[in-house]
Amino acid sequence: MGKKVLVIGSGGREHALVWKLAQSPEIDKLYAAPGNPGMAQLAECVDISVDNIDKLLEFARREGIDLTVVGPEAPLMEGIVDRFKAAGLKIFGPSAAAARLEGSKVFTKQLLHKYGIPTARFEICENSESAHRAARSYIEQDRPVVLKADGLAAGKGVVVTADAEEAAEAIEAMMNQHAFGQAGDRLVVEECLTGEELSVFSLCDGQDFLTLLTAQDHKRVFDNDEGPNTGGMGAYVNPPVYTPELKALIESRIIAPVIAAMQQEGHPYQGVLYTGLMLTPAGPQVLEFNARFGDPETQVLMPAIKDDLLPLLEACADGRLGDRRVELEANACVGVVLASGGYPGDYAKGKSIEGLDQLKPDTMVFHAGTAVKEGRLVTNGGRVLAVVCRGEDNAEAIGKVYKEVEKIHFDGMHYRRDIARRALR
Repeated sequence: MGKKVLVIGSGGREHALVWKLAQSPEIDKLYAAPGNPGMAQLAECVDISVDNIDKLLEFARREGIDLTVVGPEAPLMEGIVDRFKAAGLKIFGPSAAAARLEGSKVFTKQLLHKYGIPTARFEICENSESAHRAARSYIEQDRPVVLKADGLAAGKGVVVTADAEEAAEAIEAMMNQHAFGQAGDRLVVEECLTGEELSVFSLCDGQDFLTLLTAQDHKRVFDNDEGPNTGGMGAYVNPPVYTPELKALIESRIIAPVIAAMQQEGHPYQGVLYTGLMLTPAGPQVLEFNARFGDPETQVLMPAIKDDLLPLLEACADGRLGDRRVELEANACVGVVLASGGYPGDYAKGKSIEGLDQLKPDTMVFHAGTAVKEGRLVTNGGRVLAVVCRGEDNAEAIGKVYKEVEKIHFDGMHYRRDIARRALR
């Protein structure tokens, strides 16, 4: 009898996970909670929110779910993995204690410092006076400074600036005006690293790890990395800078030591470890960790994995990854996010989405902010869709994906026209 799998989440990342898991011959029934219209074509959507752990646990017990896969970070921080494991249910993701690698910048910086893992110089500030003092120490030397709220702040808790007034305003907003609630009670003030950014995704079982792929996403809303930061406007896999030598260096100096450190601290890390790096002249240094797959990186990662995803996730959850290997696609994969006009600021919802029926069969579309209204597919979020195409190389994948993007329309649709172009330079 086939297995039952539940994916928790409602965005493009979770749609990509559902899309990949739906290809597994071992799965008999696939659920998504709460899911979205794209996922509904592949899985049964269950109307339970990602933060309702009681109901998710009750559903998994009642339906006899064989594996639960957690997409977003919030339920991980709230201890969903601990709750499911205590109930004897198999779940893919880190414990609440291990998820602090994403949930607490202070915890992570202290861990990296303790175990000698390369990262930017930093100071932990418990009050606004010390934060102002630390920020001035960089700005008075005409150097930009990075201000990071300790906790989760919906991707908005990081400010990079060389302007004294902007730094002061950010510190006041985070620490004294509580713009992000308790997340800003403590601040990490650190030097601004320069170089090329890279995201590395590894599966971990608490002791062993398996590096999947790397990706580069595009955070700024406009071309040429201009405008405000977003959740991500597009991504591509395996940038040219990622050589076998660099892979070995990252694994030996960063990923293996972090996994060992978490074991040593009594919080073995199981799940996917998203390592955000800056490739500096002194070598790769850690910018951040995330305790889950990235978005929109997952939308280009999943099509690049040849193997069945289910056994890999189960091996992580069971602590038996060992020397398992994974077969990856050698060609390119590029994804472009279609966003609502005004995003990441205010935007309208309910705009009719046209043209999806005109796309080529090998084009992949992952829903993020969509809904069905009176039988029509409409916009329902800031990032609406991700359009993904493969190619023999980046140039071919870029050409294909933008031809497909031009077939889609909704009022106010906005997208970047330079996704993955840096790979051609």
